[in-house]
Amino acid sequence: MKIEKNRRVRIKVKLQVEDGDVLEESAVEYFHDAGNMLQGLEEVLDGLEAGAKKSGLIPARKAFGGESHRHDKTVPRSEFPKDADLKVGTSFMAGSEGQEVRIEIVEVGDDEVKTVLYHPLADKNISYEVEVLSVSDPAPPPLPSDLLSDSE
Repeated sequence: MKIEKNRRVRIKVKLQVEDGDVLEESAVEYFHDAGNMLQGLEEVLDGLEAGAKKSGLIPARKAFGGESHRHDKTVPRSEFPKDADLKVGTSFMAGSEGQEVRIEIVEVGDDEVKTVLYHPLADKNISYEVEVLSVSDPAPPPLPSDLLSDSE
């Protein structure tokens, strides 16, 4: 069975920032083309069957830099330090460890600052090593008849 839309897919995957930190190294199960896997990785996996192995590089725009990882947000000016030099095009990291986002200022007003929030890895290519462990229909298999009661 080939990987295609709505298939249940189990893979063994290693994702790593190009020439950097390992992001994930584990077995993962997901529904193909449901939007919960990196776009670039799904594109690589499309059409493969169990047993297939691949490695390569996912370009930043198809990893964490795509539109689904970009969010527009208007922030009250009062949430920034009073002495902050806010300029259009300025970019900085905010948040706490593990919950950081890159913020880019796109418009500065007297009361509000329009920003775009990006994933911290939005500008990073991601290398991958993947092995397809299984591909199946999305629904779990039916229960054996001895586990069903007559009232169901």
